[in-house]
Amino acid sequence: MWRWVVSICLALVVIAVAGIVGLMGMIYIQARTDEARPVDAIVVMGAAQYNGRPSPVFEARLTQALALYNAGMAPTIVVTGGKQPGDAYTEAESATGWLVERGVPEGAILMEDEGASTWASLEGVPAVLPPDDDTSVLVVSDGFHLFRSEMMLRELGYRAYSSPAPDSPIEPWSPVEFGHVIRETGGVLVFLPKMVFG
Repeated sequence: MWRWVVSICLALVVIAVAGIVGLMGMIYIQARTDEARPVDAIVVMGAAQYNGRPSPVFEARLTQALALYNAGMAPTIVVTGGKQPGDAYTEAESATGWLVERGVPEGAILMEDEGASTWASLEGVPAVLPPDDDTSVLVVSDGFHLFRSEMMLRELGYRAYSSPAPDSPIEPWSPVEFGHVIRETGGVLVFLPKMVFG
């Protein structure tokens, strides 16, 4: 009896580890995949900002979004992100200012400026960009962030694609990126029950 119990427990552990490793592999694959195409809107995931100035990570995301916009991939850019306690600007406000300075009309920018996490930011996107049966978006962020962001946008009713920021200071295959991949894996596992049970 004990042999059966131990065997089953070991099998469950092996399955769990294989599932986690497989999920990490999927996150890495998505991080290296650029799905840029014409869509209804580009969604830029927020990151740190300093008194209205995007951090290097945030600026890399905005630079990619601007390149996609200038290439005619979408007529609208949705910027996301609220602010931390004590901040004078939200991440979305900082992004808007950065984009306007580089020639994007204010009328082409929509702001989700309350979210303090990936899910909270994306959950606020439908308020500024209501999805219908065929609304498509192209989410821009660091590569490791795209698998979960796409998954969340699809849960919200969008046809979601992604495009990684190629000039991010978080370099591909670096230990820093690996740390983010581990965190993203945990984030996906936490979000899965929400997708299944609502």
